[in-house]
Amino acid sequence: MSVFIPLLDAQTDEALIQSVSRIGPVIVPALSTPLALPENVSRYILLDHDTSFDLDDIVQKLDQGAEKVIIPLAWSKEIVGILPPERVMLLLDVGNVSAVSDKIRNGVSGVLIKTPSLDIDFITSVSRFFSGAEIHVLSTVTSTPPSLSIIRELRSSGTILVLPASLLTLSGTTSKQINIADAFIGPLVSDRPDGLFPTVVTEDSRSLGLVYSSAASIKETILTGKGVYQSRKHGLWRKGETSGATQDVLSIRVDCDLDALEFNVIQHGAGFCHLNRPSCYGGERGLPALQRTLQSRLSSAPEGSYTRRLFNDSQLLRAKIMEEADELCRAETKEEVAFEAADLIYFALTKCTAAGVSIADIERSLDKKAKKVVRRAGNAKPQWTNAQASSSKATVAPAPVPAAKQIIDPDSPIRMRTYDLSQTSRSERALLLKRPVLNSAAMIAKVRPIVDAVRSGGDKALLGFVSQFDGCTVLEGTPILRAPFPELPPGALADNVRAAIDVAYANVRKFHAAQVEPALKVETMPGVVCSRFARAISRVGLYVPGGTAILPSTALMLGIPAQVAGCKEIVIATPPRPDGSISPEVMYVAKLVGASAILRAGGAQAVAALAYGTETVPKVDKIFGPGNQWVTAAKMFVQNDTDALVSIDMPAGPSEVLVIADETCNPAFVAADLLSQAEHGVDSQVVLVSVNLPDSTISAIEAEVDSQARALPRVDIMRESIPKSIIVKTTSLEQAIGFSNDYAPEHLILHLRDAPSVVAQVENAGSVFVGPYSPESCGDYASGTNHTLPTNGYARQFSGVNTQSFQKHITSQEVTADGLKGLGPVVATLADCEGLGAHANAIRIRLRAMNT
Repeated sequence: MSVFIPLLDAQTDEALIQSVSRIGPVIVPALSTPLALPENVSRYILLDHDTSFDLDDIVQKLDQGAEKVIIPLAWSKEIVGILPPERVMLLLDVGNVSAVSDKIRNGVSGVLIKTPSLDIDFITSVSRFFSGAEIHVLSTVTSTPPSLSIIRELRSSGTILVLPASLLTLSGTTSKQINIADAFIGPLVSDRPDGLFPTVVTEDSRSLGLVYSSAASIKETILTGKGVYQSRKHGLWRKGETSGATQDVLSIRVDCDLDALEFNVIQHGAGFCHLNRPSCYGGERGLPALQRTLQSRLSSAPEGSYTRRLFNDSQLLRAKIMEEADELCRAETKEEVAFEAADLIYFALTKCTAAGVSIADIERSLDKKAKKVVRRAGNAKPQWTNAQASSSKATVAPAPVPAAKQIIDPDSPIRMRTYDLSQTSRSERALLLKRPVLNSAAMIAKVRPIVDAVRSGGDKALLGFVSQFDGCTVLEGTPILRAPFPELPPGALADNVRAAIDVAYANVRKFHAAQVEPALKVETMPGVVCSRFARAISRVGLYVPGGTAILPSTALMLGIPAQVAGCKEIVIATPPRPDGSISPEVMYVAKLVGASAILRAGGAQAVAALAYGTETVPKVDKIFGPGNQWVTAAKMFVQNDTDALVSIDMPAGPSEVLVIADETCNPAFVAADLLSQAEHGVDSQVVLVSVNLPDSTISAIEAEVDSQARALPRVDIMRESIPKSIIVKTTSLEQAIGFSNDYAPEHLILHLRDAPSVVAQVENAGSVFVGPYSPESCGDYASGTNHTLPTNGYARQFSGVNTQSFQKHITSQEVTADGLKGLGPVVATLADCEGLGAHANAIRIRLRAMNT
C-alpha cells in the first residue's frame, strides 16, 4: 500500500525519480516525451483537460504497462464501461464531485480530487460517497507542502495524498519542500515499545527473513536504494557492509495497519541469512532452487556433462523443449500432466538461464501481459494446428475461437473432441459450458471511430466506409433505396427460389400472426379498470448479413414480424454487391414484407447510420439482426448511448446447436444436424450430448460427420469449426437435459425415444427441434418459427425474435367517481406513508369535491 503518491513532471530530476520509485506508484502526466522510470515502478497516467481525447492512445498506454489512467469527468461517458474499472481513476475538482452518477462511480477504481484546501471533513464525506474506491487528494496550492500531521491524518482516514515533485526533496525538510523519506515515515505507527517496525524481506516473491527498521534506517534505504535495517543490539545495520552480501532495494511497501513493512530486494553474495543461506527459513524449493542450480551449473558444469551439452548445443536444447511440450500435450492424468510439465519447465528454465533470464524477468513479463487491455487473439501458428485437428480426445475445454483462418491438413479426420461428464470435475464441467470470449472493450474501441464518423459525417462518411469495407464505390451519392423498389429483371430470381420464398413467407407469417395478443382489460375493484394494449415500434432497422452467405431467410424472419406488428417504417440494411445492387433474393423479400427502404451498407457503419440517421438514412428506434463482431460491438455501443435513443434485439454471438441423442438415433441424421450448424462459420458452436450411447454409435456419428463434411461445399469452414466442437457423454436423460439447460443453446435438437414428452423438461433454449424428422434447417427457413435466437447462453434470459419484439405494451387505467371513493383512501394513506403530500392531495381534493 502507498503512504503518499508523488506527481512527477518533466523537470523532476533523476535522483528524485529513483528514490520515489522505491515507495510505491507514481503519477505522471501524459507527456509527449515520457519520463524515464525504473522498470519496476508502477505508474498512473494523468490525462487532464489539456490532453486531447484519444481512446486508442489511452488503451495503448495501458497496454504499455501503465497501472491506471486518471481521466477528467468529461471523458467518463466515453470510457466508463469500455475500459476495466480497476484501470481507471476519475479526476475531479471540488465543484464537480456531486455530478458523478452511480454508473460512473461504479465504473472506476478511485478518484483524484483537486482541492485548494485539505479539508478533512470534506474529504471524509467524499470517501463515504465513493465507498470502496481509492481516494487520492491533490492540493492546488503548490507553494508550501502539507504538514506531517496533515499527511498522517489523511492516511489514517484511508486517503492517499498526492504530492507534486516540486514539493519533494532529497535534502532536509523546509517550509518550501518536504523530504520524501519524512513524508513516507510520518504516517507510520509502531506498536512496539522500541518504536521499530517489523520488516519482511523478500526476493522474487519468496521470503528471505524478518528484520526491524527504524525511521533512520528507512530514510537511508529510500535515499540510497540499499538495504539498511535497525539491529536491536548494534544500531543501524547496513546489509553486507562487512560480509559483502549487499541488497538493492526495489520497493518498500507498508501493510494495511501502517505498522509493518515489506522490502523487495535483489540479494547479492552468499545470501540473506547469517548462515550463508539464501533465506533464514532454510533451503530453497521449487523454481528458485532450480534456478540457482542451473546458474551454478552454467558456470561450473564439467565439459561433456548433460547440462553442459544443453547449454552449449542450442539445437539439442530446442529439440528437448519441443519433445517435452509434445509429451505434455499428450498427457491426460493429473500425475502425467504434473510430471511432463516439470520436465518442460526444466528445459525452458535452462534456456532462460543460458540467456541470462531470471524468474524475476519472467514474472515482470507476465505482469506486463496482465496489464494489457487489448488481448491477442490467441491463435496457434499454422504448423502447430494440424495435430490438434486430428485428436478425438482432449482434457481441456474448447479453445477460444481463432480470428484468422488456420491451415489444416485436408487429409486429417474432421472430428469432434470427446468428454465423459461422469468423469469431469465441477470446474471442468463449467469450462465445457463456456463460449468463446469476445473482448467487448477492444471491439467497441475499434468500432467507435466508425460510429462517431458516421454520426458526425453522415452520408459522406458512410459512403466512405461502404467503399472501404463493403467494396462498393458506385452508389452515386446515396446509400439508400426507397420503396417502391424496381422490379427484378427477368431471370434474376429462379422460379423455384421464388416459390420456396413464397411458401416460407406464408408459414412464418401465419405463425407470427397468431402471436398477436388482444388488448387486456381487468376491473381490479369496482369502478377501477386497468388495461394493457400493444402498439408497434414505429421505425425498425433490420440487419441482414451478406458476408459468407446470402441470407434472404434472415430478411424473412425479421421483416415478417415487423410487418405483422404494424411497424410504420421498416429499413433493411445489407451489404451491397460491388456494382451497388442488392441480391435479388433479399430484394424480393423486402417487397414481400413491405420494407420502406433498403440501406446498402454493412458492418458497424450500417448500425451507426440506423442508430443516428443521416441525410438520407432514416433514424430507427430499434435494431434487429445477427452479424459479425463488428456489428455486435456497434449494436452494443449504440444501445448504451443515450443520444442514440435506440434499443437492440438481443446480445449476439456465434451460431450454435446442441443435439441430444439416445440409442434410437440415426447416426447420419445426427451428423447432418451437427454439420448444418458447423457450416455457418469457423466460430460456430456444435455440441453432441449422448445418452448412454455405445462407443460404436458414437464412432458411427463421427464417421458420418467426416464423410458428409467432405462432400459439402463449405468443408473448409467445417474443418475449423468441427475440431473445436465437443461430444459430451452422459449416463441418463436427466443428466443430458441438465447439461443442456445449463448450456442454454440457441438450437436444441432431440433425437430421443418419445422426444415430444421431453420438451416439458427444457428450461433454457432458443428453439427446440423435436424428433428425427425436425432438422434445424426447417426452423431456419420455412416451418414458421423464427430463426433469430439468443446465443452465448443468453437463452437463459432472452426469447428469440417474435411479434412482440416489434411492439411495446402500454397500460392505462380508468377510475370512475365511485371507484375513486373506494380506491382513493388507500392511495392517500400510502402517499402519506411515503411523505408525498402532493400525491395524497390529488386524491383528497377530488374526494372533497364529491362530498360537497
